[in-house]
Amino acid sequence: MATSVSISILVLALWVLCTFTHSTTMVVAAKSSALELEAKALLESGWWSSKYTNGSSSSHCAWPGIYCNDGGSVIEIYMYEVYLGDKFRKFNFSSFPNLEDLNLYNTGLQGSIPPEIGTLSKLTYLSLSMNNLTGNLPLSLTNLTQLEYLLIDNNLISGSIPNILGNLKNLQILDLSANAFSGSIPHQLGNLKNLRYLDISRNKLTGELPPSLANLTQLDTFDISSNLIRGSIPKELGNLKNLYLLNLSNNTLTGPIPSTLSLLTGLLYLNLSSNEISGSIASEIRFLKNLEHLDLQQNKLTGPLPSFLWHLTNLNYLSLNSNQINGSIPAEIGNMKNLGTLSLAWNQISGSIPVEIANCPSLYNLTLSHNYLTGTISFDMRYFYLLQYLDLSYNNLCGSIPRTINHLTNLETLSLDRNQISGSIPMEITDCTSLKHLSLSHNFLTGNIPSLVGHLHSLNAIDLSHNNISGDIPFELRYLPSLELLDFSYNNLTGYIPIFSNHIKEINLSYNSLQGQIPDGYFNWTPYTFIGNKDLCGDIPGFPPCSPTASNSFSKKNSSPNNNKSIVHQIKIVVPLSFFLVFLLLGCIFLSRRGDKKTKSESSEPKNGDLFSIWNYDGKIAYEDIVEATKDFDISYCIGTGGYGSVYKAQLPSGKTVAVKKLHRLEAENPTFDKSFKNEVKMLVAIRHRNIVKLLGYCLHNRCMFLIYEYMERGSLFSVLSNDVEAMEFDWMKRMNVIKSIAHALCYMHHECVSAIVHRDITSNNILLNSKLEGFVSDFGMAKFLDPDSSNQTLVAGTYGYLAPELAYTMVVTEKCDVYSFGVVTLEILMGRHPGELMTSLSTSQSVMLNEILDQRLPPPNRLVAKDVFLVAAISFACLHTKPKSRPTMKWVSQEFLSHKKPVTNPLHSVSLWQLRNQENYTIGESETQ
Repeated sequence: MATSVSISILVLALWVLCTFTHSTTMVVAAKSSALELEAKALLESGWWSSKYTNGSSSSHCAWPGIYCNDGGSVIEIYMYEVYLGDKFRKFNFSSFPNLEDLNLYNTGLQGSIPPEIGTLSKLTYLSLSMNNLTGNLPLSLTNLTQLEYLLIDNNLISGSIPNILGNLKNLQILDLSANAFSGSIPHQLGNLKNLRYLDISRNKLTGELPPSLANLTQLDTFDISSNLIRGSIPKELGNLKNLYLLNLSNNTLTGPIPSTLSLLTGLLYLNLSSNEISGSIASEIRFLKNLEHLDLQQNKLTGPLPSFLWHLTNLNYLSLNSNQINGSIPAEIGNMKNLGTLSLAWNQISGSIPVEIANCPSLYNLTLSHNYLTGTISFDMRYFYLLQYLDLSYNNLCGSIPRTINHLTNLETLSLDRNQISGSIPMEITDCTSLKHLSLSHNFLTGNIPSLVGHLHSLNAIDLSHNNISGDIPFELRYLPSLELLDFSYNNLTGYIPIFSNHIKEINLSYNSLQGQIPDGYFNWTPYTFIGNKDLCGDIPGFPPCSPTASNSFSKKNSSPNNNKSIVHQIKIVVPLSFFLVFLLLGCIFLSRRGDKKTKSESSEPKNGDLFSIWNYDGKIAYEDIVEATKDFDISYCIGTGGYGSVYKAQLPSGKTVAVKKLHRLEAENPTFDKSFKNEVKMLVAIRHRNIVKLLGYCLHNRCMFLIYEYMERGSLFSVLSNDVEAMEFDWMKRMNVIKSIAHALCYMHHECVSAIVHRDITSNNILLNSKLEGFVSDFGMAKFLDPDSSNQTLVAGTYGYLAPELAYTMVVTEKCDVYSFGVVTLEILMGRHPGELMTSLSTSQSVMLNEILDQRLPPPNRLVAKDVFLVAAISFACLHTKPKSRPTMKWVSQEFLSHKKPVTNPLHSVSLWQLRNQENYTIGESETQ
């Protein structure tokens, strides 16, 4: 009996063991089969090149953009900016049961979204942003019940937003912006209780805002701008107490601003502009103490300017343009220490501009045009050093233009037209060296046009029409490289017409007292350009032909304004040429006698007068001044050594301190260094920009070659960042200004020079800082003029760690090489060190926050500067795209810095590098990549 029981137990044990072994074998086999299906699907997708798919011994888990779990199953596919085109439909979604993240941002996807995407049941993150997808959203998306992030913005998807998206209860981020969705906003979206970010802007949505959206109590960002939404703003929106951004602009919303918005005390950004909102500005807005951006322009608001606005002291941006607001600007405006933009144009505001406005030092945009303002421009401009845009036009202002305008060195637009301003144009206006647009028309200005206006090289448009200005047209204006519009009509100008540049698209000199010959050869000049000048002649219909005497006088006048300028002009050409020939002869004599060691010492008095009045080519006297100032280039005067020479600090007999870059003798005999040195002269003679180091003179003798620059007291950006004490003095505001200065200089080189110039070596060593820690681009030894008829191929030149990656395999120089280097330098300024380690780990730094990489030697940036830091960081990552065509141009970057709009962002500690790297379109707009 016992024996039979034992046998039974043994048989049972063997059966259990066999069954377990068989089951395990089947599980292993099933698992192996599933992995094989994944590998096959990846292989057949065509998304990876043959480099990885043809006979590669490595697992597909090692392919770029693929991440697997410990079991070898794919859990993430990251094909960010890898062009896929029409290969989307070839992908077998059903073969990836464990896929959690699918990122196909900016991959050129075409056609509709395959419904099979609904088989990815474990998906938590899906990004199809920035593609060319069409059709409707597939209903199968509702199978993705684990989804937390759904990003389908910037496509061409049409149809309605499916109601069943409301079933995705785990959604935290939903972005359907910039598509062609129509119909109403489904009220089922109110079921998404975990939603933090909702952006359905820039579509064709109609109907009213459903009150159910008030259930989204976790929402911090709500953007429905640029649709066709009608009706009133639901009072239920006051339930969204976590909101920091609310954008309802560019719709057809009506009715008053609901008082319940006062409950949104965490709101930083409120934009209700371009609607039909009526009534007065709700007094409840005074409770929004954290508000930084308030835009109510282009509505039907009435009533006086409420006093409570001036107690929102965190406001950086306030625009009430194009309403029916009346009353005066109160003195309390002086409380707005952080205000950067104040725009009250096209209203019915009266009274004078309060002098207390001078207490707003952060202003960079002040627009008060088209109102009923009276009095003088009496506020002190000395503190408006950040001001870029000043528009007081179409008012009743009187008095003269304040001479303190010379403090507005960053001013780009000055519009004072259509007022009652009198007096002359102050000479101090020529200190506004950034000025691009100058409009003083329809006033009572008298006196002459300051000739130094011709030194405002950024000037694009100048309108002085309808005044009482007299005197000659300054001939210096013809040298302005950017001037496109000039209107001096209806004045009392006399004298001859200068020959202006062909760049000018529109000129109006009508109704003056000009005389002599009308310059010919300008296709854009018409009789209306000169009508009302009775003493003009020329080949334009309506004017008599010129006599030989008049033509001769005109020729002399154009080359010699004020009867002396022809001589001056000839002197400017002949004297340097004569000096060159004389100095060349003297140089030869000097060199032939150089072996005589007993030559008498010459007087240390400077014999050349002002060294900087001419360009020096082999100037013996200039040479002696420099040798004396540096004690024959003694090492004690050396302040740095570069790639092909040393830099010396020299104080000239005139008292001026300069930097002298001298090529060592051995290098001078090396053709490569000699070419780089002369190339630097060629470049710096061709360009002039306030943020490019000025070349003051040079000597190119084959035995002693040196360049003379303006002296930069603080040295290189690299040295300042490397010194803890100096780095702390180099605060966030100064760093932002240096970054912007570099951008403007590169924009000038790439887009404003006759032939585009690529620097090719933008590094922190080649950015110099003056005593005010302002930035200047230097060292043009490797720079290159771009030839539009050439391939621009070159040997790789530049500094390791700053080189654009495409140079390694194309060796073709384009402006985008500088853009990449600019991105590196920008990050270096933010971090306080070279970002090399960060750049190599970007793909794995998803959890790294922006504030963690900022230079920890400085205190965190305040709210005002934080917006700039965020914008700069976003732009820097856009510049670091591996594909050159995906990088913005420096023109676009420069314009972003000059624009009056600041990005809206979370606090820096809540912005990840992953967001900056993958969501530039949210933060800095669509990049101009061509």
